[in-house]
Amino acid sequence: MNEWQDMITTLYKNGCQLCPRECGADRIHGQTGFCGMTDELMAARAALHYWEEPCISGTEGSGAVFFSGCTLRCVFCQNAEIAAGHAGKMLSVDRLADIFLELQEKKANNLNLVTATHFLPLILPALEKAKAKGLKIPVVYNTGGYEKTEIIKMLDGIVDIWLPDHKYRSSELSAKYSRAKDYPEKAAAALEQMVQQTGVSVFDKRGMMKKGVIVRHLVLPGCISDSKDVLEYLWDHFGNKIYVSIMSQYTPLPHVTAWPELNRQVTWDEYHEVVDYARFLGMSQVYIQEGECAKDSFIPAFDCEGI
Repeated sequence: MNEWQDMITTLYKNGCQLCPRECGADRIHGQTGFCGMTDELMAARAALHYWEEPCISGTEGSGAVFFSGCTLRCVFCQNAEIAAGHAGKMLSVDRLADIFLELQEKKANNLNLVTATHFLPLILPALEKAKAKGLKIPVVYNTGGYEKTEIIKMLDGIVDIWLPDHKYRSSELSAKYSRAKDYPEKAAAALEQMVQQTGVSVFDKRGMMKKGVIVRHLVLPGCISDSKDVLEYLWDHFGNKIYVSIMSQYTPLPHVTAWPELNRQVTWDEYHEVVDYARFLGMSQVYIQEGECAKDSFIPAFDCEGI
């Protein structure tokens, strides 16, 4: 795993360039990057998580570690409390390694690293320590999709399951809601590398994923045309090499009032129009959400459990 060390030195110690924003913050000396974080490792929750896709959570749960801060910080963020760094607790690399092992001991199906990129210089040594002590469950990289291909290549052999978002095909929407006009191209290049690394998906006899790529798309109110563009892009470029999760759970939280078009839930007509388009395209490896998914209760409590 030591292959990552030289790259981390280049992309982090000389002004942070870990994500496509390349903000250049001197995080090692206390300056915060766009992600809102210095180099002090911070997480808001480490617990069994039952609300991921069925092949990730299963009945035992996914061992999810929610890291504070975010390189995207979308205006509609469902985890805004931690994305803005308003929740979480500082911890050491050694403590993080112990957390990984504790989640394995709790019979987690996998280790789910949620929004981890900006802390990779600290997470990778923790993984190395944990694996030396017996960590064996698959590693899930749960990301908003806004990644540098250099980082994805660096994680080859470390990450088993890629769980990226593909939020937009429209650069206009990505600029408006995520301040990242280049999101579509960066997310596409990163996803191509993830799929190239992974090859054929692997499941165990219980149907739990051991290796593979699941691309998530959260349907936003009024953005149905772009959702269709996302699905068409994914199908045309990757076909059945990936699984796709079409999510209906968008919850308008108080901070979206400045964007009134987002200040409502997605209607079932809107959601089913997107799902029907997936069927029209011929997509078969698709997870959909039915029932009462668009609730605040599906947002975890970021109360530092397990930290």
